[in-house]
Amino acid sequence: MPRRGRPAARACTADPLSTAADAGDGLLGPAEIRRLAQQLDLRPTKQLGQNFLHDANTIRRIVRTAELRPDDVVCEIGPGLGSLTLGLLPAAARTVAVEVDPRLAEQLPVTVADRVPQLADRLTVVTADAMRVTELPGPPPTALVANLPYNISVPVLLHFLQTFPTIRTALVLVQLEVADRLAAAPGSDAYGVPSVKAAWYADVRRAGAVGRPVFWPVPNVDSGLVRLTRREPPPGDRAATFAAVDAAFATRRKGLRAALAGWAGSPAAAETRLRAAGIDPTWRGERLGVADFARLAATDPVAAG
Repeated sequence: MPRRGRPAARACTADPLSTAADAGDGLLGPAEIRRLAQQLDLRPTKQLGQNFLHDANTIRRIVRTAELRPDDVVCEIGPGLGSLTLGLLPAAARTVAVEVDPRLAEQLPVTVADRVPQLADRLTVVTADAMRVTELPGPPPTALVANLPYNISVPVLLHFLQTFPTIRTALVLVQLEVADRLAAAPGSDAYGVPSVKAAWYADVRRAGAVGRPVFWPVPNVDSGLVRLTRREPPPGDRAATFAAVDAAFATRRKGLRAALAGWAGSPAAAETRLRAAGIDPTWRGERLGVADFARLAATDPVAAG
């Protein structure tokens, strides 16, 4: 599964540095990406999802679509060789980049200092596995912009939304199929566990497609942008709701009475709780929205029985 490089600077009227758009904005192109990889003796691996963005126009588009504010603190997951990082720096007050590969984490400040020295003080690099990060240095993040490794895109996105409630908006580049799943509405073919869990935290929508040639190495799948805007979750307990979601979609072809039997204790108990929540036991999980699952999880099994 791939991860890609980084997007470029979006015009920000509050910061004159961000007007350096076409040339002189420090963005990495294909030659620079390959030169850095050779310098680091880096052989991109599927295990780490290392597919790096190298197209400046795509980078500018991603940063522009993120709609960052001049006072935002942006968290970037998997900065890689720094393509997106260089684009984010002019658009926000601070960028915190989380990188699991020590070589890349060590090189990133060097690349920034070389290409945009006037913005170097806006960057903080954290060498860590994003799935294990529970705190970040400095002010709390208000935005997440990332070219996520495909193999962990959904878990890491949900982890950061849960761990950092200050994140107001997110724009992530993921496998196109995953983008469809994250943004899917109830009743659609792509709707499933990622759709419901992402909807717990935010309004989610597709924000465009990204072609394969803008990455190095070229991935064998298409990519898509997903934009998330934080909102209040539905009433209820997140862990209990997610447990009901996991059970409902574990066997998609079964009606909820059968699919939730293990979760509720028996098919009869599942039916009782479903009816108490105002849900038809013959429905399948893809018909329920996140609020329906939250209401179902909140039913009292004793009272319902």
